[in-house]
Amino acid sequence: HPSANVASPGTYHGFIERLDHLRRLGITTIEFLPLQAFFPQENINVDPVSGARLVNYWGYSTMAFMAPHPGYCPNEAPGSEVQAFRTLVDAIHDAGMEVILDVVFNHTAEGNETGPHLSFRGIDNRIWYMLKEDKRLYQNFSGCGNTLNCNHPVVRDFIIDVLRFWVLEMHVDGFRFD
Repeated sequence: HPSANVASPGTYHGFIERLDHLRRLGITTIEFLPLQAFFPQENINVDPVSGARLVNYWGYSTMAFMAPHPGYCPNEAPGSEVQAFRTLVDAIHDAGMEVILDVVFNHTAEGNETGPHLSFRGIDNRIWYMLKEDKRLYQNFSGCGNTLNCNHPVVRDFIIDVLRFWVLEMHVDGFRFD
């Protein structure tokens, strides 16, 4: 928001600019909405006033589980979001605070049977997603079109690998599961 008066609004760097304010408030832990790469243009709805297509800023439809969202990085060079995120976490730790990251392992950005083929669906649909008796259709316990098959050993190992990545490589302190 413009009232934040930061040089890089809406970015990892912009957040760093406000850390002193958060520390003065006595905040000890920062919990972020999902910061893993997601598809902002997934929303097909339009603003009823302007007619402009709405953008998803929430990040709850993960596309790349081990990649920081590039849209929050002021530098557009490929891969720069990794260093930008690490810089953010280091700055938060230097300010004496912890980082908690929301993670979404109950569904993905691939949606239901009419959704796009982005990753898991094309690798092995039956392993990655919970399917109905008619194996062309998805169970949808998440309300987002699909439900990740977290009971399968391959998916379970993937989730553990993702969590390990965010702790060991990105230095996140903990998680909140969606």
